[in-house]
Amino acid sequence: MNRHEGSDQDVTDQDRAFMRLAIQEMKKAGLIEKTGGPFGAVIVLDGAVIASAGNRVIQDNDPTAHAEINAIRSACRKLGTYDLTGAILYSSGECCPMCYAAAYWARIGRIFYAADWKDCADFYDDERLAQDMIKPYHQRALTPRQILQGEAQTVCQAFRNIPDGARY
Repeated sequence: MNRHEGSDQDVTDQDRAFMRLAIQEMKKAGLIEKTGGPFGAVIVLDGAVIASAGNRVIQDNDPTAHAEINAIRSACRKLGTYDLTGAILYSSGECCPMCYAAAYWARIGRIFYAADWKDCADFYDDERLAQDMIKPYHQRALTPRQILQGEAQTVCQAFRNIPDGARY
């Protein structure tokens, strides 16, 4: 059992079948179409696949075009909502911080993954990014710095006063 694997009691044959679809997307993206790294993702809601996608970073010249992001975008467009409550994400690789955050904000209920970060570390180093993100701002690679907070707070306050403003 690897570092994040739960007991097999909570993994069904259907879960394995959906993961195999994600692995097919992985193979298609990385080895056949070469649209990006070897990563694939499938989103399932109520036992049905609502989206599947591969990595398209190279094809789209878009560093955010990870398989999970592409699948989330597709699922949201298909369902006409940003809220994927109850959905399950099957990813061929352990989610990077960006993809995990996107799944979190989409309210996906569960994530399964096949390869972990160490399996892909020689060509895709998510662990380094995750470690950088937990450092204090002044120690991070991009050293985020806050400026014009008051001006931004003014817009936030105005937004709070809009009765039909988006809340998510």
